[in-house]
Amino acid sequence: MDEVHKVELDCFADPWSKKSLMDELKNNLARYLVADLNGKIVGYIGIWLIVDEGHITNVAVHSDYRGQRIGDRLVHEMVELCKKEGIFSMTLEVRKSNTVAQNLYRKYGFKMAGIRKEYYNDNKEDAIIMWNQLKEF
Repeated sequence: MDEVHKVELDCFADPWSKKSLMDELKNNLARYLVADLNGKIVGYIGIWLIVDEGHITNVAVHSDYRGQRIGDRLVHEMVELCKKEGIFSMTLEVRKSNTVAQNLYRKYGFKMAGIRKEYYNDNKEDAIIMWNQLKEF
């Protein structure tokens, strides 16, 4: 958990506390995947599975390891996990300025569905809401 928290601190201006991350281990709705590179945690992705929807909570890759398709692999694996779990759709929020992440999510079928005004506490930046329909109803 220390390594996951280091990734969290590196990636986010308003990071989750170590306690919040630890609490997620007790959350029956939560699923997390980590990227392990030679025994070192360099990234992670989390999701809450609620009925037939998945809400991605965090996608993070330590800045020292970006550009190596680690985030791509994490998103791919989470989409596959959701399909296996019978999830119909996935959603997430992404910073309006984070076009790299938006493009990654589009690669896996996510589409813009709306805006959350001033969603991020650190600078009141808007979030783009994205959805991915994995299955038809």
